[in-house]
Amino acid sequence: MLRYAAIFLVIALIAALFGFGGIAAGAAEIAKILFFIFLVIFVITLVVGLFRR
Repeated sequence: MLRYAAIFLVIALIAALFGFGGIAAGAAEIAKILFFIFLVIFVITLVVGLFRR
């Protein structure tokens, strides 16, 4: 999932470089959402891993 967030971030940067503001904003939003989902899943698995010991 973190890979997809990075891919959308790169797409957003390239689109912004070429002047496609709407596409860049959409790709950046998708990248942010995927990154926060990754963080939530990471924290959940970290907590579950600590309690399993």
